[in-house]
Amino acid sequence: YRAMTGETVGRTVTRLRLLHALQLLSGTGSITEIALAVGYETPQALARSFRNALDASPSQLRADPAALAARTQALAQPPRQAADAAPLQIAVRTLAPFEVVVLRRRGAFDALDAGFGRLFAWAQRAGVAERLQALVGIPLSDHRDLPVREHVFECAMGFDAAVAPPAPFALRTLGGGDYALLRQVGSYAQLEDALDRVLADWLPGSGYALRAAPWHYLYLDDPETVAEAELRADICVPVQRDAR
Repeated sequence: YRAMTGETVGRTVTRLRLLHALQLLSGTGSITEIALAVGYETPQALARSFRNALDASPSQLRADPAALAARTQALAQPPRQAADAAPLQIAVRTLAPFEVVVLRRRGAFDALDAGFGRLFAWAQRAGVAERLQALVGIPLSDHRDLPVREHVFECAMGFDAAVAPPAPFALRTLGGGDYALLRQVGSYAQLEDALDRVLADWLPGSGYALRAAPWHYLYLDDPETVAEAELRADICVPVQRDAR
């Protein structure tokens, strides 16, 4: 939903409540009546939402019809517009199951490097660091929409040797089905935006639907040795033929 619209469900609800309030401001109802009509308990709560989202109070906008019309138009559509970019080069392929060692992290997205560092330190102690075959990220939430403390992400590494990691590390199997694959070149910080394009621009007309499995990022380059603009990663989105 966030990929398709550019906003979370909660933000859609807030936007539509504010849009309704703006439409009512062109009438004769009091600010209190408008606040209650759109689901706010007090006019003060409505005013706070207006200041946060629209940088003006209800009274200010009622007194300025041009500003009221501009804010109304701005809230009438979700923030995401159709992408004006080159068509996505996506291939649907069947990925064989593969096992990875994961470390679940909760917290700041920018601190994920520490999770991969812990994984690699364990691999060195276990004597399998030289058998590293894959570096994988498994997003379990979207850091763009959540408070830091609620963001969850699994750092993962795959090896060409059997491993038995101790807690807090765990084994997870990825692959085992069809995936839509997009090769992203550039900063790894752009992966979420590229994933949004897969879900919003490619998926609806592709003949495929999402499958109940985690998507993941397969990192192909080391940011410490490869220039940011040249970093490569495969975005792997689990799909199945759409039966509709």
